[in-house]
Amino acid sequence: MVYDTLYCFARIKTHYAKFSDKEKKIADYILEHPEKIVHSSINQLADDLGIADSTVFRFCKRIGFKGYQALKIALASEIVTPIKDIHETIHEDDGILTVSEKVFRSNIKTLEDTLQILGGGAFEKAVDLILNANKVEFVGSGGSSIIAMDAYHKFIRTGITVLANSDSHMQLMSASQLTKDDVAVFISHSGTTKDVIQVLNVAKQNQVKTIAITNFAKSPLSQNVDISLFTVAEETDYRSEALSSRIAQLSIIDALYVNVMMARKVEGKKALHKMRNAISVKRI
Repeated sequence: MVYDTLYCFARIKTHYAKFSDKEKKIADYILEHPEKIVHSSINQLADDLGIADSTVFRFCKRIGFKGYQALKIALASEIVTPIKDIHETIHEDDGILTVSEKVFRSNIKTLEDTLQILGGGAFEKAVDLILNANKVEFVGSGGSSIIAMDAYHKFIRTGITVLANSDSHMQLMSASQLTKDDVAVFISHSGTTKDVIQVLNVAKQNQVKTIAITNFAKSPLSQNVDISLFTVAEETDYRSEALSSRIAQLSIIDALYVNVMMARKVEGKKALHKMRNAISVKRI
């Protein structure tokens, strides 16, 4: 996969957990000494790290660049206009307001990093699949099932037939009834959740079009769906990356929803109006 946008740091963080030891060695060096990379040849970098030139080249390809030169250009852009690191560590002696500020700033950084890798045409393709689907089913397990229900809560306003189940057995049963004209959206931070992969396998047997919202580019989920939309989240002592990625997952769903509603125009407005009339009886 080759992204249209640059942003080397965000790509490295997205792939990091799945890197080999040699790849992590390259990644760590880039993250710690980006200015050296900009002024080094591929041979110099390989010599400094004690690895083969081909290993460096494959690393560049793995994170979405055409080669080492493309990676250097991306790094140079980020060094000239650096992305401020506001993902601060929370300390035990931090006050309530300080902790709160750091949590907010962590969420902001997660959103900014995720936005940086949202390009590449995948998002547009995901919107198009949803617009042309007969039915759209959202699938998530554990904490991600809450995100899937939020997606259902939003997309029911579009007038498109949408589904979501929190029970893994019901998810399998529902997926068995989907067809090649339907779309299944899988939400999983790790992309390795067994229940979600089982539902994906059933959907693929029925030739269902599939979309993933996940944090890892080399996971079983992202490698077996038609379209992957990635989040970028970091972990601290008091806050797991899965918690932070939740904010990015919700934002991706919001962006998909707004784009779908805008594209549906009159149909979307009619569906929204009917829904608002229906729930108006619940207000005092």
